[in-house]
Amino acid sequence: MIKEIRLPEVSDNVETGDVVKILVSVGDKIKIDQPIIELETDKAMFEVPSSEEGTVKEINVKEGESIKIGSVILKIESNGTGAGIKESKKESGNYVKSEIKTETEKPAATEFKIESVLTDEKKVSYSDEKTPDIVRSEDTPQYNATVESAPASPSVRRLARELGVEIDQVTGSGQSGRILESDVKNHVKSKLTSTAGTGVPVSNQPLPDFRKWGETEIISMSKVRALTAASMSYAWSTIPMVTQSDKSDITSAEEFRKKMISKSENKNAGLTITSILAKICSAALIKFPQFNSSIDMNKKEIIYKKYVNIGIAVDTDRGLLVPVIKNTDKKSVNEISAELGQLAEKARSKKILPEEMDGGNFTISNLGGIGGTHFNPVVYSPQVAILGVSRAVKEAVYINEKFEPRLMLPLSLTYDHRIIDGADAARFLRWICDALENPLLIIL
Repeated sequence: MIKEIRLPEVSDNVETGDVVKILVSVGDKIKIDQPIIELETDKAMFEVPSSEEGTVKEINVKEGESIKIGSVILKIESNGTGAGIKESKKESGNYVKSEIKTETEKPAATEFKIESVLTDEKKVSYSDEKTPDIVRSEDTPQYNATVESAPASPSVRRLARELGVEIDQVTGSGQSGRILESDVKNHVKSKLTSTAGTGVPVSNQPLPDFRKWGETEIISMSKVRALTAASMSYAWSTIPMVTQSDKSDITSAEEFRKKMISKSENKNAGLTITSILAKICSAALIKFPQFNSSIDMNKKEIIYKKYVNIGIAVDTDRGLLVPVIKNTDKKSVNEISAELGQLAEKARSKKILPEEMDGGNFTISNLGGIGGTHFNPVVYSPQVAILGVSRAVKEAVYINEKFEPRLMLPLSLTYDHRIIDGADAARFLRWICDALENPLLIIL
């Protein structure tokens, strides 16, 4: 029996991907869950597993080719013991869901992704008097709110949200004015190329011919790099950012960390200052809720989030990726350390999934392992703050009328000045420093 293996739905906001590498050949015998291709999307690169077992008869994709959800990857000769409809779940949540049919049952391409459009808006409030009423315009489960009338699929809405774009401001080119993924990207490009007071488009200024001075090489941007460039450019042009700096005496915290590792090596081998900071920042976001929010300038609204998800920037050979640890306020430092190690390894080994980088409320970027004394990180829209961590150094600190050698950690907090005032930023960062200086607070 000849069966087709199609590209499954890998994430809500991913509709296409580029084939980076084909991992099987014609004539190979493959098993269920065996990787068959490496796929790169706008947010990640990962291996796509087979949902059937059998012998590869035909490969229907090429390396470097862009394919859509539902595209045929392989045709195999199977004994009919495959899963048919298979759902595979990893530790991080839903992985892929694919429908495999025989050639005689091949569905039309339009059947692979049909999404409904929600059309009303709902106002949600909380009993906490300190938190104002919140109006949500997206289909976010935490708020049980629905989207407005802009005709766009949930995946397109999520892409818009990640790029900091108000979906209602985008002009749709699809049938009946439906907003497509390309419309959102074109909207961002138009914003970036708008004049900046000089009458010259920001990103359309022509470059000189560098070949006049020597040999050059031109390489196309990867999807990850292109999306990072677009996101950072958009954030830089729309968010008024200010950076607040401080230092924390982590002498006691470092002693505490080493002691924890020595007492329980297997359980705490991955305990790092970054994982400790993730736990501390989780508590800080609860104490200072404006740092756990997003701002909607078109509607003059502030969205306060009742959950805490911390993104950790990871340096990879494909660029900067930001895995997100969900519900860090409800996890111990040990649990955060273990999950961070797993996500970082998946990011570097090209196994990270798009959904494992979604939903971050606050980001930590630690460059201390590389070096440097200070840097100004850029806020990831629609977040409103990011913490930069530089290398800790021994310094002479004046304590009790004498200088003592202390391990000092430089921290840089960049924040959105539209919602966060300088005094609030100083208090937030000082609270984090104080928590690092008192390991007892970490335990509690």
